[in-house]
Parts: sequence; C-alpha cells; structure tokens
Amino acid sequence: MSQAPETRPQPPRWPALALALVAGGALGALLWQQFAPAQRAADPLQDKQQVERLVRETLLANPDIIPEAINRLQQREVERLLASNRDAIETPFAGAWTGGPDADVTLVEFFDFNCPFCRQGKADIDRLLAEDPKLKLVWRDFPVLGPASDRFALASLSAARQGRYRQFLDAAFSIGGRLTEEKLIQAIRRAGLNERQVAEDLKSPELRREIESNLNLGRALGLTGTPSYIIGNRIISGAVGYEELQAAIAEARANPAQPAPGLDDRAKEPSVLQ
Repeated sequence: MSQAPETRPQPPRWPALALALVAGGALGALLWQQFAPAQRAADPLQDKQQVERLVRETLLANPDIIPEAINRLQQREVERLLASNRDAIETPFAGAWTGGPDADVTLVEFFDFNCPFCRQGKADIDRLLAEDPKLKLVWRDFPVLGPASDRFALASLSAARQGRYRQFLDAAFSIGGRLTEEKLIQAIRRAGLNERQVAEDLKSPELRREIESNLNLGRALGLTGTPSYIIGNRIISGAVGYEELQAAIAEARANPAQPAPGLDDRAKEPSVLQ
C-alpha cells in the first residue's frame, strides 16, 4: 500500500486507552441496569463502588472483552461515517465509473496512478467486473504521491469528460514505472484522447475542485494511502487480493448498507464535506 506523505493532515483517531475507557464505561452502565432496584444500596456512593468492583472483576476475568468492545466501537464509527457520506462517496464524477447500471453493490476505489500496488490490484478489479454484472465500480483519483500523480489525475478526469476514462486508466497502468510527462503524453495518445482538450482540462478549475474534493473525502475517511476501497460498510486498505474483495462484495450484497446505529436520518449528522 502506497502511503500518503506525512505532511497531509489526517483526521483524529480514538486512542486505544480512550476506547478501553469507553468500553469499560459501557460495561459499567450495563451492570448498573441489571441491578434490580431492590438490590441497590440506599447510599449512591456504595452503589457506584459496587458497580466499579464488578466491572474490574469482569474485565480481569475476561480481558478479551476490551479488544472485542474496541473493535465494535471502531466499526460502529466507520459505519456512521460512511452512512453520513454515502452519496459523496458513491456518486462518481461523470464518466469515472463502470459496471452494471442496475448494480446492487458499489465498489469505490481511491487510487494513485503512481502507486505500484494500485497497478498490482487492477487485475483483481478487472476480474471482479468481468465476473459480476451486478457490480458497479467508482474510481476516485487520489493523487498523494507527488506532482506527476496530480497531472495524471487531471488527465484522467479529462478522459472521463471524453467518455474514455477506462481507456486512459488501462493505458497509464500498462506503461509502468514512475510517472513522467513523456509517459503522460504516451498514455493520452494510447487512450485516443483529444490532446487539445486534455491540455485545456489540465488547467480546469472544475477538475481541480474534483481532485481536492476526493482528497478531502479521503482524509475525512481516514485513508492514509492507496489503494483504498469502500465496499458497503467496510473500508479496505491495500491491494488485499481478489478473494478478500470478493468476500467484501458478497457481504455487502447480503447486508445492504443501512444508516449506522443512531443515524436514522442523515440530516441529523452532516456530511464531513459540508
């Protein structure tokens, strides 16, 4: 997985200690609820001490509760974040998608043309698309590996405008090696793009805004490198291979993405891009 430069700001993550404290607090609340009113002491302080003792004893006897609770809390936060930004994540830039128009699962890939792992994972994506007519793929240009990545990303959006996004992606990844201006010209010509249009689009404010929107979205989702995939309620980092992606698609198909717990109405939790 290619890492984004450290200078790019990342969203805050809950430290493990904080999550453990939350997990312990949740357990304490559960034990308190299970106390029958008749069992509660007249002195609230004594009640509090008794609950704290039970929480401590429970955690010491079952230490695996903490990592399990932390994992569940983290997954809940991921689901909440994805639910509140689902439209922004899955709505493609015009032309930057492929697959079945009536697809029941959407796979979103954040990638960088300069990323060797994105090139490596392309064969897995192509295979999934060939085998699954109900799969939709949305490409999100996420140029985090330098100025050349940025130039290729803008050119790819120009290709999308010209209805040849996949042709440009195939051409760019087939060239191989570190990106250069000469390789950009080569990819443009292999993809059959209008070179004059591409030259104009490389300076387009609209395409620049799209790139910045992708970068902001990726940061908000906590993506730290490429490739990164969004499938249903899962964020998958790295070129994990065909089998894991296929399993995530099957899971998303069996359990369609729903608003996260506590998010019955998206309006209650604004998108991170608003």
